[in-house]
Amino acid sequence: MSWTEHAIWWHVYPLGFCGAPVRDADPTPAPRLRRLLAWLDYAVELGVSGLLLGPVFASSTHGYDTLDPFRIDPRLGTEQDFDDLVDACRARGLRIVLDGVFSHVGAEHPEVLRALREGPSSDAAGLFDIDWDHPGGATPRVFEGHGSLVRLDHAGPQAADYVTRVMTHWLERGADGWRLDAAYSVDATFWARVLPAVRAAHPGAWFLGEVIHGDYPAFVAASGVDSVTQYQLWKAIWSSIRDRNLFELDWALQRHNAFLDHFVPQTFVGNHDVTRIASTLGPDGAVAALAVLMTVGGIPSVYAGDEQGFTGVKEDRLGGDDAVRPAFPDSPAQLAPWGRDTYRVHRDLIGLRRRHPWLTTATTEPVSLENTRYVYRTRSADGASFLDVTIDLADSATVTIRDAGGDVLWAHHV
Repeated sequence: MSWTEHAIWWHVYPLGFCGAPVRDADPTPAPRLRRLLAWLDYAVELGVSGLLLGPVFASSTHGYDTLDPFRIDPRLGTEQDFDDLVDACRARGLRIVLDGVFSHVGAEHPEVLRALREGPSSDAAGLFDIDWDHPGGATPRVFEGHGSLVRLDHAGPQAADYVTRVMTHWLERGADGWRLDAAYSVDATFWARVLPAVRAAHPGAWFLGEVIHGDYPAFVAASGVDSVTQYQLWKAIWSSIRDRNLFELDWALQRHNAFLDHFVPQTFVGNHDVTRIASTLGPDGAVAALAVLMTVGGIPSVYAGDEQGFTGVKEDRLGGDDAVRPAFPDSPAQLAPWGRDTYRVHRDLIGLRRRHPWLTTATTEPVSLENTRYVYRTRSADGASFLDVTIDLADSATVTIRDAGGDVLWAHHV
């Protein structure tokens, strides 16, 4: 049995969490990553089994414009600080998954500059997707229109070798897997070339592809990743509760069942790229969303701060992610008291999921369905166990979870 069958992630964006300067022209190096050490017992008490970390490697600004993937970002500290975090996680039984930005690098990456300086015959040129025949001179092709993000040449051998070396390096230093940022923007055959070599050295590693749209099972089959981000379910959870249209949720869960025939999706109601669930739905709606997350199949993650009811709206502007990527206090003792009830709800529902580990591969079926009231049965893969979940949005969002005998295991009523 793989360790991932029991994984529940606490998703942390380290640059924000640790208070690192993101847009300072000359940021001060500091061991800020060590701030996470004071939060590991909190993560254990929350009930999660590991940290799903955002970027920790040397970059220009937000972490996704990499300058050196073999070096910890000086704004976060050193390799020793990373090693100490790994050791502290190991001592508590926590796993670590790293964020691999392998679609692109920062435009100031030293090898990009060298390739442009030395031309197409240089050793560096083959790593990047550069239009050498552009009328205005050699021009790097960029990621989704962002001039600061230069694409790798995924068709060539250098990019595959580069990504393999980066992945293997950090798995050897204690990481347990990789989130593949913007995996959807890279041809699946690239991952299929890279992952077997990495798995040969680290057969227990887990690979999560960031995929937003499209045919999830086809991408998993073609790429060889273990899982992808289940954005379809994320959208259906919050919009069905917000719009009081639970038919949308039922439709998405039927799609989710089909995905589970092929792989176990990575599920969430919040992450570093989207508006906080408490801002979208309010506190009661956020609880209902969490209840769905924790009672359907998948490998769930809780975005750090959601368990305290943090709010924050993502905006399409410079700095538009700041509100959803805030700095955390030095320790949990400094959290505001108003988040305690939300924290207890998270502990209860994560605990319920851990007591029913079959939920990871469970499928759902509707028992009754109306616009504002939905009862679904979530059943184990072998059919031997089930729970019934009732969501009622008639007045405010209420949730009841019952076992097979009809006894209430958990309820949230206003």
